[in-house]
Amino acid sequence: MYHFSLIPKENIYSIIALLKILNPVIDEQTLKSRLDEMLTQGYECVGVYDGDKLIGISGLWIITKYYVGKHIEPDNVVIHPDYRNKGIGELLMQWIYDYGRYKGCVASELNCYVINEKGHKFWFNEGYKILGFHFQKKL
Repeated sequence: MYHFSLIPKENIYSIIALLKILNPVIDEQTLKSRLDEMLTQGYECVGVYDGDKLIGISGLWIITKYYVGKHIEPDNVVIHPDYRNKGIGELLMQWIYDYGRYKGCVASELNCYVINEKGHKFWFNEGYKILGFHFQKKL
């Protein structure tokens, strides 16, 4: 069956193939460089494995904000297309919620691209509510 575990820092590049599913235009060297920097900022990543094969990931940020307190933020959640619609995403999220509670988190928050309608449906089914908009300005 499937198992879940935090991906050790020395194996973090193993997630690149799955990240490319979400953002195929970002080159591998840029992803490696960004991952290196993210690790210095508290980034963690949980992997979903079918035996030894990495079939899903979610980046994890644990942060505190004044309006919500300490919370966990799943980031770049992706299940390999061959494994979708099998309940793996729900199992992954349950692992993340349990991990967040273990780390003292009181909530989970995330971002989802506006055009990702399947993602919206998934997050609504997980019990998330839209609280606002995520704005970005390139510098």
